[in-house]
Formats: sequence, structure tokens, C-alpha cells
Amino acid sequence: MTDTTDRTGALTDLRVVDLSRVLAGPLCGQMLADHGADVIKVEPPAGDDTRWWGPPFVKPGHSAYFDGLNRNKRNISVDLRTDEGQALLRRLLAEADVVIENFKAGTLDRWGLSDEVLAVEFPRLIHCRITGYGVDGPLGGAPGYDAVLQALSGLMSINGEADGPEMRVGIPLVDIITSLNAMAGILMAVHARETTGRGQLVDLALLDNAVSILHPHAGKWFATGETPPRTGVAHPTICPYETFQCADGPFFIGVGNDSQFRSLTSALGVGQLAEDPRYVTNAERLAHSAELRETLGAIVGEWGRAELSDLCRSAGVPAGAVNTVGEAMSLPQVLHREMVVERDGYRSVGIPVKLEHTPGAVRFGPRDRGADTAEVLSELGITEEQAEGLRAAGVLPA
Repeated sequence: MTDTTDRTGALTDLRVVDLSRVLAGPLCGQMLADHGADVIKVEPPAGDDTRWWGPPFVKPGHSAYFDGLNRNKRNISVDLRTDEGQALLRRLLAEADVVIENFKAGTLDRWGLSDEVLAVEFPRLIHCRITGYGVDGPLGGAPGYDAVLQALSGLMSINGEADGPEMRVGIPLVDIITSLNAMAGILMAVHARETTGRGQLVDLALLDNAVSILHPHAGKWFATGETPPRTGVAHPTICPYETFQCADGPFFIGVGNDSQFRSLTSALGVGQLAEDPRYVTNAERLAHSAELRETLGAIVGEWGRAELSDLCRSAGVPAGAVNTVGEAMSLPQVLHREMVVERDGYRSVGIPVKLEHTPGAVRFGPRDRGADTAEVLSELGITEEQAEGLRAAGVLPA
């Protein structure tokens, strides 16, 4: 039987109530749980939408999408639309340090848990709220999904080939950056509480987070007023910094300065290129990027990816094969860094933040909906007889 209470890590003193669904909130909760927080995921009777975002499915009710965001969390299922469910939520919040939610604006207010009420009833509680656009302003309260925010924020406009259409980034980038900032905000609020004794609202909007990562394109627009063009895989201000084709597949070379360019050309046996007036400095290389791309492309095309990787690394030039996801997950360095983990049949990406004295851990995989209800209710002092009444009323799963 899985032990869901044996926790180690830097955050073992925190209890988190995760009311969120889909991605940004659940990923934030998972990262806190990875580092030892006691995270209780509260799912509605129908479950988190992403349980059915498949195929593929690991098992019934467990899509690969859901399982990638919900490990290390205890799980209870409660109908929060009912008075009894809301009363149970209050008992959970009374024992919690943090609550994470991404409800539609006004949902908690309707349940009698407005920001003002939370601050009075649970003064030490840190309330992490994630919305698409915030709760006020011209778009306040509107629903927002990752791809929509990529479009609206300008991210989509800078992604894609110069002569092609705007493209969505191939991962839910806005949700992911929001989850990372949510975790940072929560930990900042925990730190502040040590001094003030009070919790606070940690307010995140997907739009804010999408706009915040427009570097260096926003800076260019502020400086020039010009709309940044799409440059495909190439960098808008560094050259060469793009994909070339080796004899056996795509290969990325990232030259960050003039010295690295000289090292690259010397290693490739074409040191004279670094003396060509068109390529001496980064600014000149950018101005003649098409010619340089053609010249380097012909040279790189004669190499295999493994050999060219070794050559570039020996020369101090950042470079590497453009791997598939499977190739990346099988890289010896990825495995050495324990970025692939397996626990009792659960297999996923590892923990990227390595703490020396209080390391995080993957203790167990995602739980079935409501799997830990009895355990959590017992901790709240709810008797089995009371729990049976809640089940009979449809507040808890039968």
C-alpha cells in the first residue's frame, strides 16, 4: 500500500489545498509536493477535466496528461457546490497554509469565501489565484486557455518561419511559466508571513505571465517601435544561432559571441570564414546571415550529428542534435541527472531543482479520484458516521 504521509524535502511544514484544474495550478501544486509539501488535491465529482485528455491513457481515469501534473498529492473528491461541501472546504482551509485555485471569477464569492472573508477567517492562509486575465479590467473574468493567451500576448506572432503563418509554441508555455511564477509567489508569501504573521493573495493572470516572457522582442519594440518579425528557428539578434542539417539529421549550433564563431570555424577547418569582412562581428554576420547559412550548411551537411557534437563541445561551442522527445529522455546525461523517475509503475520527468540538504522526491504517482478521502477526513476530525452522511448526501463519492 502506498504511504502518502511519509514526506521529506524543504517544504514538509506546508499543507496545501489544491482546488485547481487543468495545468497551471496542478503543476504548481505538484512542484510544491515534490519538495515535501502535504498537497491535498480536491476534485469535483466529475474529476479534473484532464483525466480524460487522451489518448494515451495509463489506466481508466488516468490520462498521460493528468498523470504528468498530479503526483505526490493526496486526493479527495468533494462536491463544493453544496453547502456541506463548502463547510468541509472551510475545515480544510483552517488546517492549510496555502490554497491554489483557478475557478471562474466570482466562484469563491458565491460560496461565501470572498477575498475579504478568507483574510478574516483564515488570516495566515496564502491564497494563490490563477485566472486568464485577472478578475477586473476590460477582460477581467474572461476564460483563457494557453493557446488563446499565446495568440493575444504576441507570443504566437514571433513563432514560426518568416514566410509562414504564426504558430503556437509546441508546449503549453503560458501555463507552465504561470505555474513556476505561482510557486515563486507562494514561497515569497510564506517568507513574508514569517515576519508579518499574515497570509496574502498571490494573484496570477495567464496574460501577465505570457507578456512577461516576450524577451528580447518586447525590448526591441520599446526601443524602436518596430514589430518584431518571425525568424523561424534562427535568433533575431545572434548569428549563427539556428538549425542546420547534418548527414543524419537536424543539428543546432548556437554561437553566442565572436570568439565562439572563430572557434567554430577553426574546428570545422574553415578558419578563413572568421576573417571574412562579412562575418567578423555578430552585427555583420546578422547582416549577411543568408550567405553564412548557406556556407555553413554545406559544411555541416558532411558531418554526422554525434561526431559534430563532440567536435563543437571540444571547441567550446554550444551545439547539439535536435532530438525527439524519446531521444531526449534516453540521453545519458538526462538519466545521470535523474530526470527520468519511476515509482511503482509510474514513470515521468524528474525534479529539476536539486537541493543539497533537503532534496525533493517522487514518493508516489497520481492517485485515483477520492482515494485518500477517508484519511483526510479522519485528520479533520470527521467521524465515519459523519462521512457516511456526506456520502449519502452526494457530497462525497459513494
